[in-house]
Amino acid sequence: MRPHTVVRGTGGTPVLMLHGIGGCAGSFDPQMEAFTAGHRVVAWDAPGYARSADPARAPGMSGYAAAAASLIPGGAHVVGVSWGGVIATRLAAEHPRLVRSLVLVGSSRGSGRTPQGREAMLARAADLERLGPEEFAARRGPRLVSPDAPAELVDRVVTAMARSVRLPGYAYAAASMADTDHSDVLGALTVPALVVVGDRDTVTGPAESEAIAAALPHARLEVLAGAGHVANQQRPDEFNRVVLRFLREVEQ
Repeated sequence: MRPHTVVRGTGGTPVLMLHGIGGCAGSFDPQMEAFTAGHRVVAWDAPGYARSADPARAPGMSGYAAAAASLIPGGAHVVGVSWGGVIATRLAAEHPRLVRSLVLVGSSRGSGRTPQGREAMLARAADLERLGPEEFAARRGPRLVSPDAPAELVDRVVTAMARSVRLPGYAYAAASMADTDHSDVLGALTVPALVVVGDRDTVTGPAESEAIAAALPHARLEVLAGAGHVANQQRPDEFNRVVLRFLREVEQ
């Protein structure tokens, strides 16, 4: 079943936006006005999230990439935050003709890179089942921004997470991350790439983004001062400026 999408704008090369494991299409609200001035923007609710139907079975990372590919038959720039960035990486690896450029935000090579990462990711679904969406979001949401983030932003992130995550969709997403290590994939991707990370990201962290940028053949790294994990939400003006400048360069 086709995922639910929010589509804005009509002109220019499309931009596909893939949210993090605790997000939804609304996670990109701070980007819509700026990006739709020159692009058609497609932001999804991933399968099993928010307004998208639950998958019949666990899609795996390749399944999520295939679902994303179905939304951009003519190709697009792809912006992925955290888990969305891992999906975007797989999309570029398995559907290269559809990806004009990659923007990976607070992303990772996958939680399967280490036994500890794999175990921690798989444990999240049990936490969601035990706590319920509201309490789960109340505990995890504040970690996505820096400690000094305004209360209004924290509340917005927590509320969006509580309304978006559910089982089995979150468990399927966590399993896809636990099964993924893109360490040996990145070097084969020839697409232009921008890696963005907040300098106060404590979820994946700047070091992981540095490693991704170093492994990609045609990438550069942008570090946003004062931003936590969801840099696009905490520093939207700077994020929009940096990413739109990159897209203009790619299209020259």
